[in-house]
Amino acid sequence: MELSDANLQTLTEYLKKTLDPDPAIRRPAEKFLESVEGNQNYPLLLLTLLEKSQDNVIKVCASVTFKNYIKRNWRIVEDEPNKICEADRVAIKANIVHLMLSSPEQIQKQLSDAISIIGREDFPQKWPDLLTEMVNRFQSGDFHVINGVLRTAHSLFKRYRHEFKSNELWTEIKLVLDAFALPLTNLFKATIELCSTHANDASALRILFSSLILISKLFYSLNFQDLPEFFEDNMETWMNNFHTLLTLDNKLLQTDDEEEAGLLELLKSQICDNAALYAQKYDEEFQRYLPRFVTAIWNLLVTTGQEISVLHNAIQFLASVCERPHYKNLFEDQNTLTSICEKVIVPNMEFRAADEEAFEDNSEEYIRRDLEGSDIDTRRRAACDLVRGLCKFFEGPVTGIFSGYVNSMLQEYAKNPSVNWKHKDAAIYLVTSLASKAQTQKHGITQANELVNLTEFFVNHILPDLKSANVNEFPVLKADGIKYIMIFRNQVPKEHLLVSIPLLINHLQAESIVVHTYAAHALERLFTMRGPNNTTLFTAAEIAPFVEILLTNLFKALTLPGSSENEYIMKAIMRSFSLLQEAIIPYIPTLITQLTQKLLAVSKNPSKPHFNHYMFEAICLSIRITCKANPAAVVNFEEALFLVFTEILQNDVQEFIPYVFQVMSLLLETHKNDIPSSYMALFPHLLQPVLWERTGNIPALVRLLQAFLERGSNTIASAAADKIPGLLGVFQKLIASKANDHQGFYLLNSIIEHMPPESVDQYRKQIFILLFQRLQNSKTTKFIKSFLVFINLYCIKYGALALQEIFDSIQPKMFGMVLEKIIIPEIQKVSGNVEKKICAVGITKLLTECPPMMDTEYTKLWTPLLQSLIGLFELPEDDTIPDEEHFIDIEDTPGYQTAFSQLAFAGKKEHDPVGQMVNNPKIHLAQSLHKLSTACPGRVPSMVSTSLNAEALQYLQGYLQAASVTLL
Repeated sequence: MELSDANLQTLTEYLKKTLDPDPAIRRPAEKFLESVEGNQNYPLLLLTLLEKSQDNVIKVCASVTFKNYIKRNWRIVEDEPNKICEADRVAIKANIVHLMLSSPEQIQKQLSDAISIIGREDFPQKWPDLLTEMVNRFQSGDFHVINGVLRTAHSLFKRYRHEFKSNELWTEIKLVLDAFALPLTNLFKATIELCSTHANDASALRILFSSLILISKLFYSLNFQDLPEFFEDNMETWMNNFHTLLTLDNKLLQTDDEEEAGLLELLKSQICDNAALYAQKYDEEFQRYLPRFVTAIWNLLVTTGQEISVLHNAIQFLASVCERPHYKNLFEDQNTLTSICEKVIVPNMEFRAADEEAFEDNSEEYIRRDLEGSDIDTRRRAACDLVRGLCKFFEGPVTGIFSGYVNSMLQEYAKNPSVNWKHKDAAIYLVTSLASKAQTQKHGITQANELVNLTEFFVNHILPDLKSANVNEFPVLKADGIKYIMIFRNQVPKEHLLVSIPLLINHLQAESIVVHTYAAHALERLFTMRGPNNTTLFTAAEIAPFVEILLTNLFKALTLPGSSENEYIMKAIMRSFSLLQEAIIPYIPTLITQLTQKLLAVSKNPSKPHFNHYMFEAICLSIRITCKANPAAVVNFEEALFLVFTEILQNDVQEFIPYVFQVMSLLLETHKNDIPSSYMALFPHLLQPVLWERTGNIPALVRLLQAFLERGSNTIASAAADKIPGLLGVFQKLIASKANDHQGFYLLNSIIEHMPPESVDQYRKQIFILLFQRLQNSKTTKFIKSFLVFINLYCIKYGALALQEIFDSIQPKMFGMVLEKIIIPEIQKVSGNVEKKICAVGITKLLTECPPMMDTEYTKLWTPLLQSLIGLFELPEDDTIPDEEHFIDIEDTPGYQTAFSQLAFAGKKEHDPVGQMVNNPKIHLAQSLHKLSTACPGRVPSMVSTSLNAEALQYLQGYLQAASVTLL
């Protein structure tokens, strides 16, 4: 693509169309852009547009498209083509910083993100002048430019907060500190001076405080891994200024919105974070500053209004300090504890107007914060953390202080429930904070405060709310009660939990999204609890009385407003199926209809990945449970599902295609006889290259092709022989990729195992040549393991002589080289019981059914091969990996490809191709050696006794004894 006006005009037209609400216009435009993005100059055309276009909407659209293009394509992935040519890469890096700094803020943010994506891959090695270019801009004095640099630096350096320590990381951070720390410190001091100069100019202050927030964030990132020498030497400058800023109050910067933090609050909030970092990680160096920070932050908490982020970070700071033994003296005084409880914790546990609003109008966000722990930044969560922190050293006094509060709150509630329900909500929250010492998502509370009687509180204060006939009354308290069951499910006795199950089923009908979601989630968690002997705590028999109402209410809940794609409900459906097993069979015909309708509806626009995943799991469970009892029922499922599946495949619903293939594999594997014609019609389409381009499709497609080969190899050989080259083409593509070579072997092994030999005769030699080429170009441990299993399976299927002959037909003496260089030294690396069994039986055949092993130059390899087989039986698996492979992340797939999601309930049973033919490979070896020694008496014992080491010989004697045979 040339950088021409005509191309700019075309690009503008298509970008406009991507904003059109009509999918008939929007989708073709998106497809067109996708088809040209591999062309040279495409990214430069986008950058030219966002610089020169007169239309602001097009500028923003071009910047977003550019950022997403970089996100998808910048990383160079091994085995994948490089999607951006070198000239474009150089041009982008040469222009992007200048362009970002001269663009309006909306575009600046997009380009800043793009720089940080490029920086993650290329900085510092391939982009050494990035830092210098950025630091030089500090001199400009223009804070629009300076903030652009700071924003980019922040998105570039914030990964230091969660990277693992490594020499590479240290080197990079040192390079950044050398270039950046001093200019950043000077900018920090200069900006603070400017703040006092412009103390009465609101618009100037807003820009300056935006800079200070970014500078404080950069301070956090650069200090996170370790305390840099530069910052230790300049701690006085930073900490004194931080302290001053914490105590600063400027009316011009305050916000009226009690829930939305203003710039001053955001800055104070970040400073609390920075202080907490130093208090936790560098307490020795920070010790002399700590008491005044505690005082400043304490005053901030007592005097501050409602600013959430400051409250949260300030409370978190206190929480992190009070947990450390050498600061506990700051909190020991009873008055201090009472004051913290009264002035900080209790007020921040109250359910506020904003919480109520979120509960009613933004329930999805409320649930995410409350259930999934993304409430990490809420004041309630911070107050809860502070309670836990204080309980570490002062559990008795703190529990005592709060018990009084809990009782008085519950008394207030009892006086007038409809007005004072928030008191009970706070009381439940306080009890939860006090009682929970350790918690996991999977098990709820795993450690509780001995001083709180959880069962008594449950019976007296939680059950009555849930037993009330009106499920829509006091929804917040209902949600609290359900959450209490969820959190303390391991502490509340089973008989109480059993009582609550019908109550939870009842609450699936509640109008409040939060209440019926919590009810579904609580049921799902209870159904996964483990009993004493590792079975589920609740048996299908115990839940049986409620089956009908449970299933009815769960599916009804999906029709409630706001919950049509509620992932918690769908997960509860899946879990109920899994627990109840055959108890659901009578209901399957109606349930599968409802699931299919839901599948059809969401396939139009899949937007909830978890919901979709659980829906497919539920479909798989329906098939599994029904067909286990009645295999013929598979036809009914095919009738119900195939229409929807066809539509999904025709409309290319990328997110669903891997799922569809997995469900089809499950259905096909259920057929006992030949493949139905409906499947055979699909077979040629599965070999289309476009399907295999998407990495997310590969595991599911391979499994489906394996099912075709297992069930219909004769049909394929007779009716679709012209498709065999296509099948081998797929194998060739997979084998060339380090990420997917094992999938290529799965396919190849199925071809060898199931296809009639004559149908693949003409291709066999070519298959081996391809494998040897890959071995030569790129020999990885994973490939070797798969290769060993394949050649041994081939040996079992076609005979040892056939294996030797095919090797030697490619190149004379090749068989010996494979034995010497691959089989003997590497066999120890094979893992997995079935894989080891295949290799053992294959090698036994090579030892005992391959005449050239006994009377040619290959004979010298006979004993080492036997020795390596005994090693496979007796020595621990060799799981060492060469250093250069250790750090390759094989599963690193590029960009936004739909990843493959394995359906647990579509799982494939482990298949043993050797099966009953050989039960015990050690005895099989002994019997085969006995048979060989009968054919050539005297030779086997002498080869064994002269060359086998003593330990291996001893093991071999054991096998012979166990098989009751001797060597002649």
